[in-house]
Amino acid sequence: MRALVCKEHGSAAKLSLEIDWPTVAPGAGDVVIDVKAAGLNFPDTLIIENKYQLKPELPFVPGGECAGVVVALGDDVDSVNLGDEVIAISPFGAFRDRLTVPAATVIKMPGGVGFREAAGVSITYLTSYHALKQRGRLQAGETVLVLGAAGGVGIAAVELAKAMGATVIAAASTDEKLQLAKKMGADHLVNYSDGSLKDKVREIIGERGVDIVYDPVGGDFSEQALRCMAWKGRFLVIGFASGPIPKIPLNLALLKGCEIVGVFWGAFIAREPDVSQQNISEVWAMLSAGKLKPLVTNVFPLEEYEQAFNCLTQRRARGKVIIEMTP
Repeated sequence: MRALVCKEHGSAAKLSLEIDWPTVAPGAGDVVIDVKAAGLNFPDTLIIENKYQLKPELPFVPGGECAGVVVALGDDVDSVNLGDEVIAISPFGAFRDRLTVPAATVIKMPGGVGFREAAGVSITYLTSYHALKQRGRLQAGETVLVLGAAGGVGIAAVELAKAMGATVIAAASTDEKLQLAKKMGADHLVNYSDGSLKDKVREIIGERGVDIVYDPVGGDFSEQALRCMAWKGRFLVIGFASGPIPKIPLNLALLKGCEIVGVFWGAFIAREPDVSQQNISEVWAMLSAGKLKPLVTNVFPLEEYEQAFNCLTQRRARGKVIIEMTP
C-alpha cells in the first residue's frame, strides 16, 4: 500500500512516498476505507513540522480528512455498510491508499458531491459552520468580515454566512482571489494588500462596524479587523495562516464591548458530539440541496504531494487543495 510518510519533522520536502506501507487489519468497531481523495489543510503543514497541538510519534502518515469507499468492517459496526461512500475525519493518517479508522470517525458522504469535493468539505465547512453558529451566534441581517476569503475555510465561511442570511465582506490579498469570493457569494470585496483594511471596511460599513470577524489569517490583519468591530461584535479566532500569532491590545475588546472567541473544531466534536452531529446533518442538507457548492480548483496526484503542500503554504490555493489517490 502506498502512503505518504513523515519520518522526520520539517517541510514537505522531507516526506517520503512509501509503496509497501502496511495495511492495518480492522479491529472491533473499525472501518477500512479505500481512499479516493484526501483534503490538505493548514494543520497538516504544521503537524509535519512538529508545530501543531497534536504531536504524533514518528513515523506517521499525515492527512486529517478523506473520502472513499468502505471495503472492510470490524466486528460491532452497524453505522456503515460495505460499499458505502464515506468521509473519514482523523487527526492524521489519511494520505494513503487504504485507511483503517474507528467507525465513530466515519460519516456517509452528502448527496450530490463527488469524492474530490467530499474529501474537502468536513474540516472547512464544519469548522466554519461551528464558528458562525455556535461561537459567533450569527443572526440573519448581520455583517460578517471574512479574512483569507479565497482559502478553503474562507470560501466555506463566505458561502455559509450568505446561506445564513448575512451580508458578507470578503477580504483577500489579490483581486483575483476576491473575484473568486464574489463568485461564491460575497457582497463586498476588500484587497488588504494595499492600504488600510480598517479604513476600507469602514468605507463599506460605516462607523457602526461589523458584527462578526472570521479570521483564519492572523498576523498584522487581526488587530486591524478587530478595530472594525461593532458594539457586541464577535471576533472568531480560526487560525494563523500568515504565520505570526498576533498580540492583541485587549483594551480594544473593552472599548468595542466585543468578544474574542476561540474556535477549535476538533475539541468541539469530541466534547459536544450531539451538537456536532446536528451540525453535520444541517450542513449535509445544504450540500444535498445545492445551497453550498464545494470549490475544488487545486488537485494533485499523491505523487505530487510536495507541490500540493507548497500550493497551500505559499498561499496560492484557490478554494480547497485535494490530493487524489490515483494509482
